[in-house]
Amino acid sequence: MKDIRLLRVAYLDGPSLWTYRPVIEAWVDIGELEDCPSNTMPGFAQRLEAWLPSLIEHRCGIGERGGFLQRLREGTWPAHILEHVAIELQNLAGSQAGFGKARQTPVRGIYKVAFRSRNEQVGRACLEAARELVLAAMEDRPYDVPATVARLRAMVDALCLGPSTACIVDAAGERGIPAIRLTDGNLVQLGHGARQRRIWTAETDRTSAIAESVSSDKDLTKSLLQSCGVPVPEGRVVTSAEDAWEAAQDIGLPVVVKPSDANHGRGVSIELSSRDDVEAAYHLADQEGSEVIVERFVRGNEHRLLVVGGRVVAAARGETASVVGDGRSTVAELIDSQLNTDPRRGLTEDFPLNKILLSEDPAVGLELARQQLAPQSVPAEGRRVLIQRNGNVAFDETDEVHPDVAAAVSLAARVVGLDIAGVDVVAEDISRPLAEQQGAVVEVNAGPGLLMHLKPANGRGRPVGRAIADHLFGEHETGRIPLVGVTGSAGTSLIARLVAWIQQLQGRRVGLACTDGLFLGKRRVDGAACATWHAGRLLLMNRTVEAAVIENGAEQILRHGLAYDRCQVGVVTGVGGVEGLREFYIDEPRQVYNVLRTQVDVVLPDGAAVLNAADPLVVEMASLCDGEVLFYGIDPQLPAIVEHRQQGGRAVFMRDGLLVLATGSGEQPLAASAEVPLLRSAQTTIEPESVLAAAAAGCALGLPPELVRIGLQTFEPRQALAGDPGAYGRQAQTL
Repeated sequence: MKDIRLLRVAYLDGPSLWTYRPVIEAWVDIGELEDCPSNTMPGFAQRLEAWLPSLIEHRCGIGERGGFLQRLREGTWPAHILEHVAIELQNLAGSQAGFGKARQTPVRGIYKVAFRSRNEQVGRACLEAARELVLAAMEDRPYDVPATVARLRAMVDALCLGPSTACIVDAAGERGIPAIRLTDGNLVQLGHGARQRRIWTAETDRTSAIAESVSSDKDLTKSLLQSCGVPVPEGRVVTSAEDAWEAAQDIGLPVVVKPSDANHGRGVSIELSSRDDVEAAYHLADQEGSEVIVERFVRGNEHRLLVVGGRVVAAARGETASVVGDGRSTVAELIDSQLNTDPRRGLTEDFPLNKILLSEDPAVGLELARQQLAPQSVPAEGRRVLIQRNGNVAFDETDEVHPDVAAAVSLAARVVGLDIAGVDVVAEDISRPLAEQQGAVVEVNAGPGLLMHLKPANGRGRPVGRAIADHLFGEHETGRIPLVGVTGSAGTSLIARLVAWIQQLQGRRVGLACTDGLFLGKRRVDGAACATWHAGRLLLMNRTVEAAVIENGAEQILRHGLAYDRCQVGVVTGVGGVEGLREFYIDEPRQVYNVLRTQVDVVLPDGAAVLNAADPLVVEMASLCDGEVLFYGIDPQLPAIVEHRQQGGRAVFMRDGLLVLATGSGEQPLAASAEVPLLRSAQTTIEPESVLAAAAAGCALGLPPELVRIGLQTFEPRQALAGDPGAYGRQAQTL
C-alpha cells in the first residue's frame, strides 16, 4: 500500500543543524513511493497546483518563481512535496514561513523533513494536513482545502502572537534583541537574564499599574488632565438615565454619553440632543462600564495618537460609516453590500476595519433609531443613512499632526503616567492647534492597539514596533548578557563549570546549566543532569542572571536545538561520539560535524569561537564563525595555531610549564601549570585541553588575564570530579 508515514515529529525550538529559527522536524517513511516520483503519477501535479495555486511563489532550489512547480512536473519525491505543502498551508493560515528542507537518510524511503514554524501546534497541524492533502492528490480523491485553511487559520488566531505583539518582537529581532514567549498569550520577554524587558501587547514592564488604573477611570483621567492644562470636554459622572438628561442640560447640547472604563469605542454615543437619545445612550453605556459619563460633544473627527516614551510616533483619523438607500434593500442588506464587502473589513485583527454586525453592536441600532429607522427598514433611493459615528479610526495622519497637538497628547500621557498610550483626540483638523477649533483630548488608553498604525485603511504603515523596541532598549543595547555555549565530544561539563567560576570572580551572578546540574551563583539548585534545552532556557528567563554558561551535547541539539539564538562565545572541543547518535541516522563524523557546527554558527559578530586546534574537523569550523576565532591546544606547533598566529589571531597553548595566551607573534603567560590544581593533582584524570579551552573562553569574554589566572588557581579538582553542590572552587583571597 502506498502511504506516507510520520515516524517521528519534533519541534526544535532554537538553532539546529537545519537553521537559526525554530522548525518542525519530521522523519518520514514514504515506503513504496520511493519508486514513484511526482512525474509518474497521472494528474497529481495538476491537482496539487489547482488546490494550492500559491505554490507558484515557491522558488525551491531552482531559485526563481515557479521553481517548485517545475520540480513537481519534472519529478520529485513525496517527502519534498510534503515540505512545500506544509509551508504553504502555514502561509495561507496567516503564519508566514519560507524555510524548508528534505534530506534522505541512509535507510531507503526514509527522509528527514524540516520546515520553519512559529508555533509548534500550528506546525504539527499543518504537517498532518499536508500529508492528507498530498495523499488525496495522489489518489485522485476530494480534499476540502478552504475548510482546512479555515481550521488552521483559527489555530493561528488562537495560538500565535497577535499582530501588535508580533510587530514589537519582529522589530526587536531586527535590532538583534532576542525574544522568549513566556505564556501561550502575548507575554513576551525581550533580552536575556538581568537585561531583559517584558511586553504584553502594547504594555511593558515600565507601564505602571497605577497609571493603567487611572486611565481606565475616564472621569479621574479627565480631572487630572484638566488640572494640568490639557483641553478636555466638560462633563460629569451620572447615576441614572434621568441624571444623564439633567447633566446634558447643564453642560449644553449636544453631548456624548460613554462608559467610564470601557474601551475600543464600546458603549459610546455621540452628538445626542434629545432626552430619548440621551436616556437610551445611558442604558447602552451602563451595560459596558461601572459608571457612565456625560460630557460636552466636541465637533470633529476622532483621532488616535500613539505616544511612546513621551513622543508621538503615529496618528490615525476616524471616519463615519454610512450607506445610501436604493429604495429596495433593507438597512441590514445595505450594510452587507456597501460596507462589509470592503476588503479592508474583517472579523480578525488582521483587518484595519471591523465588519459591522448588527447583532453585536447595539450602538448601530441606537444610531438608526435616532433616524427613525430599524435594520429592516428600506431607505428611499438616494437617502444617506448614518451607521457608525466611531470605530473606524484607521486612516493614517501621522505627518499632519500639529506640534501643539503632539505636545498636548504627550503631556496627557505623562500626566496619567503611561509610557505607551493611545490618546484619543477629537478635532476637525489635526494639523491645527486644538485651541483654534475647540478640540479636546477625550481619552487616554493603556495597552493601545497597534494595527491601525501598522495596516491603516489608507496611508502608509508606521514602524510603531520599532518605536517601542527603541523605547525599551538604548541605541546600542541588545538585552543580551555574556553567554557561553560549550559543546563537543570531551570535557564539556568541566569547561562549562570552570568558565562559570572564572566569571563569578568578576562579581557577576552566573547561571550554569551542565551535566553536573543547574547552578545559580555558587548554589546548585538542581542536581540532575541539566545540559538540556529546558535548563538553558530557565537561566535565560531568570532576572537575576548576569551571565550564563550552557553545555550542549550533540543529542541535545538534535532533539531540541539550542536554548539561545546567539552567544558571545562558542566552545567546540571535538567531533566524535557517532556511536551514541545512530538513532538519528548519523553514522559518520562529517554528520556529527554538521550538528556541532551549530554552536559556531550562532556566535555573534562581536563574539568568538574557541576551537580545539588538534581536531581537523573542529578547525574546519573556523570559517563558519561571524566573530573572532581563538584556537587552543597543548602543542604550540599545531598547524592550525601556527597559521592562525601568522594571521595575527589569538591562541592558548602550553609552553615550558606555562599556559600561554598568544596574539600573533606576541605571547603572555596566563598561569604556571604547577599553580593550577586541575593540572598538578595526581588524583585527576582531567585532560589539560579542557583547562586550556576554559582559559581561552575567559579571554574571549574579554576578562583580564589576571582574573583568568586566579580562576584557574582557585578551582579545585575535587569539586570538578564530585560535583560538589556547595561551590565551583575555593574562594579566591585576592584578585
